[in-house]
Amino acid sequence: MELTYRPRRLRRTPALRAMVREHSLSAADFIYPLFVHEGAEVEPIGAMPGASRWSLAALTGEVQRAYDLGVRCIVLFPKVSEGLKTEDGAECFNAKGLIPRAIRQIKEAIPEMAIMTDVALDPYSCDGHDGIVSQDGVVLNDETIELLCKQAVVQAEAGADLIGPSDMMDGRVGAIREALDDEGFEHVGIISYTAKYSSAYYGPFREALDSAPRAAGSKPIPKNKDTYQMDPANAREAITEAQLDEQEGADIMMVKPGLAYLDIIHRLREESELPIAAYNVSGEYSMVKAAAERGWIDEKAVVLETLLSFKRAGADLILTYHACDAAAWLKEA
Repeated sequence: MELTYRPRRLRRTPALRAMVREHSLSAADFIYPLFVHEGAEVEPIGAMPGASRWSLAALTGEVQRAYDLGVRCIVLFPKVSEGLKTEDGAECFNAKGLIPRAIRQIKEAIPEMAIMTDVALDPYSCDGHDGIVSQDGVVLNDETIELLCKQAVVQAEAGADLIGPSDMMDGRVGAIREALDDEGFEHVGIISYTAKYSSAYYGPFREALDSAPRAAGSKPIPKNKDTYQMDPANAREAITEAQLDEQEGADIMMVKPGLAYLDIIHRLREESELPIAAYNVSGEYSMVKAAAERGWIDEKAVVLETLLSFKRAGADLILTYHACDAAAWLKEA
C-alpha cells in the first residue's frame, strides 16, 4: 500500500512510544484519602477492600508510608462517634476534635506532608446532610456557611494546608476565603469541590463514615442530596460553578466523581487556568477491587489506565484510594 501517513511508525518500539507519550503519572499527582476514627484499632472497611478506618495511633505510620512512596498530600475524613453528632454538626469546629488532633499529630511527625481537609457537616450531623436541615426538611444554605467558616478556621489553626469545602452550598468558597484571611491564614489554600454531582458512586464512602442521610424523630429528612449537589445530567452548569468558585478565590477546583465525569474535567480544563483535581471516588475504587478479587481484570493495569485517563482529560491532581498501590507500581516501572 502506498501510504504517506503511518501512525504505527511511532508505536513500533518502547523507546519511540515513550518519546511521543503525551501524558504521564507520578506519585506527586496523588492525594491519598484517609478515614480516621477514635477507636484503638485499625478497622477494615467492608465495602472498600484494602481501605481502613485508621486509629490516631496508627495514622502517622500510614502517612509516613505514603510519603516514602512519593505521595505528597493526604486528605482526612472523620468517622465521628454517634454521641457527638447533632442537628447543627457543631463538633465540626471543636478545636480538640478528631480532625484537628490528627492534623497536629501528622504535622509534628511529617511536616513536609501537605494536608487537605474536608469541610462539610455530614460526618458530624445526626441528619447525615452536608448542611443544617430545617424543621420543614430544607437544607439551609447561609446558616450552614457560618458553621463551615468556623470549621475551616479551626482546621487552618491546626495546620491544614488546603481546605476542601465539599458541601456545595452557594457562596461558601468566598465566605471561607474571607474567614481564613480575617484570621491571618492567607497562606492556606482552598481546593473546592466545584462540580460535585449527586452521584450513586458514593455508597462505600458513606458506609466508611456512617454519614448517609437518615431520618430521626418527626423532622422530615431529604433522602438524597439532590437540592445542593449537581444533577448528573448537567454539564454547562459545571462551568457556572467553576466561574463562581474562581471569582470567590478557589486555588484548585475539583470534579467529583472522576471517572464518569471525564467530560466535565475536560470542560473545566478548557475554561480555567487553575489546577484541576479529579476525585476517583469510593464506588469507582470498589468496583475495580471487586472485579480484581474475582480475577476478571488485571488490577494494576486497570488502575494505572484509569488514573492516566484523569490526566488525559485535563486533571493535574487525583484524589484516589489507590494512591499507595499506584505509587508503588510506578516505582517498579
